[in-house]
Amino acid sequence: MKTRQLFGTDGIRGVVNQFPMTAEFALNLGRAVAHFLNQKVISRRPKVVVGKDTRLSGYMLEEALTSGLLSQGADVFLAGPLPTPGIAFLTTGLRADAGVVISASHNPYQDNGLKIFAADGFKLPDDLELRLEDYLDSTVLDRHRPRPDGVGRADRIDDAVGRYVVFLKSTFPRSLNLEGLTVVLDCANGAAYRAAPMVFEELGAKVHLYGARPDGLNINLGVGSLHPELCAKKVVDCGADLGLALDGDADRAILVDARGQVLDGDQIMNLCARNLHKNGRLNKATVAATVMSNLGLEIALGRAGISLVRTPVGDRYVVERLRRDGLNFGGEQSGHLIFLDHGTTGDGILAALQTIAAMKEEGRPLAELARLMEPLPQILLNVRAARPGEAGRNEALARQAAKVEARLGRRGRMVLRPSGTEPVVRIMVEGEDQDEIKALAEETAELVARELG
Repeated sequence: MKTRQLFGTDGIRGVVNQFPMTAEFALNLGRAVAHFLNQKVISRRPKVVVGKDTRLSGYMLEEALTSGLLSQGADVFLAGPLPTPGIAFLTTGLRADAGVVISASHNPYQDNGLKIFAADGFKLPDDLELRLEDYLDSTVLDRHRPRPDGVGRADRIDDAVGRYVVFLKSTFPRSLNLEGLTVVLDCANGAAYRAAPMVFEELGAKVHLYGARPDGLNINLGVGSLHPELCAKKVVDCGADLGLALDGDADRAILVDARGQVLDGDQIMNLCARNLHKNGRLNKATVAATVMSNLGLEIALGRAGISLVRTPVGDRYVVERLRRDGLNFGGEQSGHLIFLDHGTTGDGILAALQTIAAMKEEGRPLAELARLMEPLPQILLNVRAARPGEAGRNEALARQAAKVEARLGRRGRMVLRPSGTEPVVRIMVEGEDQDEIKALAEETAELVARELG
């Protein structure tokens, strides 16, 4: 069975000006997307929303992608810098046929990426991404160029940020507001630098803002969800009620309680799931999370009468499981949380608002709600590898995995997988004994380096 070569777990990603993150490739991908849409939209030109984060290379890739889309007969609506979930929202709101986001999420500015939403605001399934790759590898695009009067038009959405802000505020209960709440907000110098403070301030919060001065090169640089320690320090220093650290495209959230303790996606999922379940709003009393979510989440949810189903890594696979099983809430340990009643993809700002709503409805501070889950010790290691894709087929690694699982038994587990966004193999080992799992993780990392380096 043919597999995707360019698309990973979250679109196409790479170093700028190296294949595939070149202007030439972006142009051809735009042509492929437009050609695909032309097969579906017969009586009019297809419409595509294009947005980006704050990376310097966003200008180059935006122009090239737009040119490719226009040359193949699609109309383009340019949203400018806007969070990834904002592009998903605009795609459905404008009744567009697709949306494309130019972003490499939490990666440094040297990287960039391209991810595509379908007309319903959900990320393209694997089979459609594979079809786009087939178009790129064939001559079909050159055989189907429109006539001169068939090329597309491009327009800017001047009120894109405002539309998205109104949507986000609509997800917060109308009976509640943020009056009296002090929030530290770290926008990672990324796509949410305008929208996020507007949302919290307009709902009544006092906002201490940083990571909101993008210069094209400082996205995720020492700030954001990968560096929550800075947000934690500022929460304590200014006596805030909580902190929110976003990533470059604001589709994930890491929260900090008033004590300066960092909560990951598992802890946020636990408290939100409990609140939804208590209020009869958690479909089938079930949450979807990936294989990377802590075993402590499964235990805590079970005590509350909530089931946990697991998926492969990637918020797209969580969403697919939610839709397939008729569920409405799930996410990743990394902070991608999907509230399917409100949005179609992970949304850091939306997740923070839902968490605050749970705090207010429960009448309990974030620190107290966080204690409802006790994470098991967990070791995460990333090992750079020349052939990460072979991790699942290597016999030595298979024997190591069996050895670790036999040793931990029901007291823990190990996940060994290639990254979908970087040339690394990710190793996760969790269990009751920190020293034991650390030794097992390091032993496995050495073997990965020898076998796949």
